[in-house]
Amino acid sequence: MQTLETQFEEGISRYKEGESAEVLLPIFKDICAQAPKNSAAQTCLAWLYLLADKPNAGYKAAQRAVKLAPKDPQARINLAIALLETGKSGVRDQIDLISQMVFAVDELKAEVQENFEEGLRRKPDWKSLKRVQKWLFDS
Repeated sequence: MQTLETQFEEGISRYKEGESAEVLLPIFKDICAQAPKNSAAQTCLAWLYLLADKPNAGYKAAQRAVKLAPKDPQARINLAIALLETGKSGVRDQIDLISQMVFAVDELKAEVQENFEEGLRRKPDWKSLKRVQKWLFDS
């Protein structure tokens, strides 16, 4: 029997190897069901839902992730994307908060930029991701 940490690491590894969001969603849903306070798993779940064109589920997971880890820029990026894709308000507030976090720490900025590039490799026509990226890095 694998530990949740092992399941999480294996899921991340499979994602990095190119496994589809649709295949990985059940794994991360299971991890989140067993460990609902795991912010990293909630952040991954939100990202996978957004990649799989399930913005309402992505929005709920992103909200949980931000509640658990309010200073995690990726959790907030996922929330901003989900807000755009579900037509909800509050995107600008998220962008402002993300900007403050990301530009305060160079490592975070690089990590966030890599995540944008990864998202666009998997989903090249992802309009919401492109908009958030532009607002953060083209200002």
